[in-house]
Amino acid sequence: MYYIGLDVHKKTISYCVKDASGQVHQEGKVGATRRELDSWIKTLPQPRTMAMEATIFTGWIYDHLLPHAQQVKVAHPLMLRAIAAAKKKNDRIDAGKIADCLRCDFLPECHMASTPIRDRRRTLRYRHLLVRQMVQMKNRISGLLMETGVSYNKQRLHKVGYFRELLSTNEDVHESIRPLLKLSRDTVVRLQKTEYALVSSLQRDPLLADRVQRLRTVPGVGPITALAWALEIGDVARFRSIRQAISYCGLCGEEKSSADKVMRTPLSKQRNKHIQRVLVEAAKLAPRQDHDLALVYETAKQKGNANRATLAVARKMVAYLLAVDREERDFVPAENYQRAAA
Repeated sequence: MYYIGLDVHKKTISYCVKDASGQVHQEGKVGATRRELDSWIKTLPQPRTMAMEATIFTGWIYDHLLPHAQQVKVAHPLMLRAIAAAKKKNDRIDAGKIADCLRCDFLPECHMASTPIRDRRRTLRYRHLLVRQMVQMKNRISGLLMETGVSYNKQRLHKVGYFRELLSTNEDVHESIRPLLKLSRDTVVRLQKTEYALVSSLQRDPLLADRVQRLRTVPGVGPITALAWALEIGDVARFRSIRQAISYCGLCGEEKSSADKVMRTPLSKQRNKHIQRVLVEAAKLAPRQDHDLALVYETAKQKGNANRATLAVARKMVAYLLAVDREERDFVPAENYQRAAA
C-alpha cells in the first residue's frame, strides 16, 4: 500500500508518496486543476490511499480523487497539532507529515458528507447570506430615516403598504433620500423572493422532502431548522449517542481536567456553527409551542438564567430530532405515547 499526503492550496497541491516502511517514493507539486490532477494520477503507484487537510478547496478535490484510490481521507485541521507545532514548516514537509499520519493510522479524520448533501448544504448556507444582506438593507432604511429626522412606526416600516404610504404622505422625507429608500426597498423585496425560492426548492427536493417532513413534526421545528439539521448533520448514523450530537451542535462547553481539578468552560468553539445558530434561535421560540419544552425551560431557568434555559431546550430538541431521524417516523408526544401504551 502507498500512502499519499496532500497539502492543498488555491493554485498548487504539494504531495508526498510513501510506502508502508516510510520510504519516500515521490514528492513534488501539481497544479490544482482537474486536468493536471488526471495527468498526475497516472504516474502514481498502486494500491494507494490519500489524505488531505480540510480546507475550502477540499470538496471538489476529494470528489475528483475518490474514484482513483482505495480510500481518500480528510483530516481535521485543528487536530493536526504536529504540523502546526513544527519548528520548520513548508508545503513539502506538511505533505510528508500527513502521509506519515495516514501510514501510522494517526490521522485525525473528519466526516465528509456525500456530494449531493454538500451541494444542497451550499444552497442553504447561501440562503443565510441573503438573510444577512436583507437585514442590513432594512437597517439601512431605518438609518436613513433617523438621519433625516423622520418619524415612523418601527413595527410596520417594512410592510409594503405602510412604506409606500410613508413616502407619499410624509413631508419630512427629504428628496435626497427618496431614491436611496426606494433602491433599498427594491433590494429587500428581491432578496426575499430569492430566499423564498431557495427554501422552496430544497423543501421539494426528492432527497430531502420526506426527511424534512418527519423532522417538522418535532415541536418548535420549522422548515429552516429541519433543513439545517438534515443538511448539516448528514448521515445521522455517525453519532453513537445524544451527547455526541449535542457536542457537534455546539451546545455544551469544554472540559479541562488536571489531577483532581475539573474546569468547565463556556460553549466550545469546536462545533458546527451553522446548526448551532439555527437550534439556538429555534429553542427561543419552542417553549411557546410545546408544554414539555416549556417545562424544561422553566426548570433550567430556576437553576441558572435565560441563556442556560435556552441551551437546555436546544439540547432537548437535539434528542427529539435524533430520535425521529434514526427511527424514520414522526414525532409522538410523551402523553400520546403513554396513552397508546395503556
